[in-house]
Amino acid sequence: MTVKAVGLGIFLAFVFGAANAYLGMRAGQTVAATIPAAVIAMALFRIPAFRGGILEQNITRTAASVGEALVAGAIFTIPAFMMVELDGKRLWSDLRSHYWEATLVLLVGGLIGVFFIIVLRRPLCVDAPLPWPESVASYEIVKAGEASATKAPRYIFGAMGFGGLIQILKSENGLQIFREYSEGFLAFPKSVIQHFNYEKQPIGNVTHFGGIPWSTPSLSPALIGIGYIIGPQLACINVAGGVIAWWILIPLLLFFDPDLPRRIGTNDPSIAAYSIWYNVVRPIAVGTMLVGAVSTMFSMRESLISSLRGIFTVSTAAAHEGKAVDRTEQDIPSRWVVLSTAVLLIPITAIYYYFTHGLGSAIVAAIIMTVTGFLLSAIGGYLVGLVGSSNQPLSGLTLAALIIAALVMVTIGVTGLSGVAAVLGVAAVVCVACSVSGSLIQDLKAGHLLGGTPWKMELVEIISVILLAFFLMGPIIALHEANLSTGGIGGRALPAPQAGLMAQLAKGIVGGQMAWGLLGIGAAFGVALLLFGARSPMLVAVGMYLPFDTSSAIFVGGFIKWIVDRISQERGAEEKLQIEEKGTLLASGLIAGEAIVGILLAVVFLAGLPAIGTFGFYPAWGGWLSLIGFAALGYVLIRIPMRPSTD
Repeated sequence: MTVKAVGLGIFLAFVFGAANAYLGMRAGQTVAATIPAAVIAMALFRIPAFRGGILEQNITRTAASVGEALVAGAIFTIPAFMMVELDGKRLWSDLRSHYWEATLVLLVGGLIGVFFIIVLRRPLCVDAPLPWPESVASYEIVKAGEASATKAPRYIFGAMGFGGLIQILKSENGLQIFREYSEGFLAFPKSVIQHFNYEKQPIGNVTHFGGIPWSTPSLSPALIGIGYIIGPQLACINVAGGVIAWWILIPLLLFFDPDLPRRIGTNDPSIAAYSIWYNVVRPIAVGTMLVGAVSTMFSMRESLISSLRGIFTVSTAAAHEGKAVDRTEQDIPSRWVVLSTAVLLIPITAIYYYFTHGLGSAIVAAIIMTVTGFLLSAIGGYLVGLVGSSNQPLSGLTLAALIIAALVMVTIGVTGLSGVAAVLGVAAVVCVACSVSGSLIQDLKAGHLLGGTPWKMELVEIISVILLAFFLMGPIIALHEANLSTGGIGGRALPAPQAGLMAQLAKGIVGGQMAWGLLGIGAAFGVALLLFGARSPMLVAVGMYLPFDTSSAIFVGGFIKWIVDRISQERGAEEKLQIEEKGTLLASGLIAGEAIVGILLAVVFLAGLPAIGTFGFYPAWGGWLSLIGFAALGYVLIRIPMRPSTD
């Protein structure tokens, strides 16, 4: 934990945070900073005047990843305070005059997220059998950089360059040749259903129609690389949720309610399908997530109980018995974690008192935040282990906290703007905590693979959270005020979809307009999945919650891995191991390449520089040309690992 390692990490956290503030409010997505930070640290620490070792790189990556994590929690919730409106009144009229309230939310949320995940480090990083795709990718990148005597750097950096090139060729801020994905609507033929009563007497004929909203997989090297790393089984489970959402639920709803597009004000069935997914299917997925969350926590009960028991016993026993805890298992002392968490509850309660103007309701809100924050941080960390922090359903986890908080607030009679403020306050702190804890657990796993010291990583994360919390509202306020002509945050240029959803739901629940039935349907579906032994109800729900182009792109990566496994079945054990290693290196490079170039393009756009341009043939041929990109990615992940190794 040297000064240069910490300083570089914090600088990168500021850069990634500012870039992702724009990305998140523009497109509702952020780019994980863990892998780009690992690559940048590795490159800089190889410079003779700035030379550093693997563990210094580990510290830099840990500090840098806070930028993306903290900004994700901020942009998903903080703008909601400004976007919500009740009876013609807004909670906040602007962001600049509420800088300190927002900064305090980021500070306490980020810190409590760090302390939550310290307790969960061993159950998740050591005991849980998870694939950790992005942590493994970071580890492989660092390992490849050190193995300069082999061809490993060629694989990883070549794949990075190729992944970055694909990103440039498909981004509207680059040189757009490939269409990232194509979508459309496959209409059903009209059908007449003759309805009758119990005596089979005709009572009326209804004409039904509708169709299936279709989308191709996204041409995303990162998503395909993640699918390759997690493997065909998990990739299939994930895309199964997408099939349930986009090929079953949405077509059923459109078929049985053919008048829906007209009632919501559109003649475009694809827009109606999107609205159904966003407003009907996603709440069902959240209900399923809640059941999956309970199941996940129950399955981890022994590790969690052991970890919680260790708070009061492990460090004391080691001290009395004189046992030395291995360096790679040393966390921040458990008693300090408990004490710090308790101290943080004071400013958290103060924030909620500011929002609700009632001490009782503020204490209740703080208790809700603590319980839901810990549980959802554990669930979020588990999901990071499954699909990586880039695909962690942060908005879904936040939505669960928001719903629980809203239900309790309505029950105790806290309504109106103060009730909405309390609900958004709980959601904001939980969102920041889940985002930071998910990022840290991913870094802790990478550090575990590299032989890092957990307490040093946890300490540098705390330092980075404190400094970044006071910085992040600056670029967010600047982006809002620079786009006031289009409505600022929530307008055409910066729609901030997650924050808009939080504002809408908080207002709807407190105002009595929430569709609780959809959550109940989702919960019932989750129970059904458990009853017939589904392998991962949570991952199914995540697939329902994601756009189909995202989940299907992960499936493409898993399918490519299945092809590689089938081809290599007849190879010897040593050759199969080499194929596995080369494939993982290449997939890791693809993830890193898209992530780094995605951030660079965002920074370039944020600086006001024009895009390179789009060729005239793109509108007609961009979708077909993207097949070249898919074929090239398939070649990289199938043919290159199969080549005989000459290392």
